[in-house]
Amino acid sequence: MKIDRPAIGAPCWVELATVEPDASKAFYRELFAWRTETDLRPEAGGYTALMLGAEPVAGLSPLRTSGQPTTWTVSFAVPDADAAAQAVRAAGGRILAEPAEVLDLGRFAVAADPGGAAFALWQARAFNGTTLIDEPGSLGWVELATRETAAAKEFYPRVLGWSVTVGEMYTQWGLPGRDFGGMTDMADQFPADAAPYWMPYFAVADVDTTVERAAVLGATVVLPPTDVPDGPRLAVLRDPQGAVLGVHVAGTVAEPAGRP
Repeated sequence: MKIDRPAIGAPCWVELATVEPDASKAFYRELFAWRTETDLRPEAGGYTALMLGAEPVAGLSPLRTSGQPTTWTVSFAVPDADAAAQAVRAAGGRILAEPAEVLDLGRFAVAADPGGAAFALWQARAFNGTTLIDEPGSLGWVELATRETAAAKEFYPRVLGWSVTVGEMYTQWGLPGRDFGGMTDMADQFPADAAPYWMPYFAVADVDTTVERAAVLGATVVLPPTDVPDGPRLAVLRDPQGAVLGVHVAGTVAEPAGRP
C-alpha cells in the first residue's frame, strides 16, 4: 500500500546498522530487489537509502561504535522527539541516544523500553519515512520479543498511544482500528541470555521462495516457513552479517497504520 506518510505512533522506518555495508547492500539487493542511494556528503557518514523502485523502504549505515552488532532498528513516528524522550523516561524506559538533528531530514532519539528492547523515535521534517507498507519488498509488520510483557503493555500505550489487543497466544499493537505489530514472550522460547529486541517483518510474494533464495545468498534460516493459525505464512532469517528479520506473505496481516 502506498502511503503519504506513516501515522504518528506507527512504524515509520527501519534501519540496518551493519559491519559490512557493501556485503549487506549486495545481499538485500538480491533478496528484495532493493536499489541503493548513498548520501555522499561527509556529514551523512555513508548513510544509504534502500529503495524499491522510486520508493524509500529502509536505511543502511556502517556501525558507529566498536563492538556494536549488526542489527535492524525500528523507528516510530512522533510529533516531538524531545517530548517523546521525556515520555520514555517517565514511563520507565531509558534514552540511549539523546534527541539530535539529522541534517534537514528530522530529529531522532534512540530509546529502550523497561525490558531493554531498543527502538528509535523519529520527528519528521524533510523526510517522513517509508512510503510503502505491506507491498512485496517493503515493511509489513514489527514484532517485540521481550520477557517483560506486562511492562511493555503499559509502556508503549503511554509513550506512543498504541492500542493493545491481547489474544490467546499473541498480543498485537495498533492505532485506531489498525494493527501494525505484535509481541512475543521470550520466557519459554529463547535462551536465558538472549536480549530483547524489535524485529521487522518484510512483505514478500512467496515466503518459501524468499527463504530458499536467502539461504543461497548466505542467510541462516532461524524459523522455516510456517503457517500461523489465523495468521500469515512467515519465516525468520539471520542475514549473513547477523541481523535478524522476518518475512511474511504480502497482504495477509492487519491493515497497517498510515495515511493513504
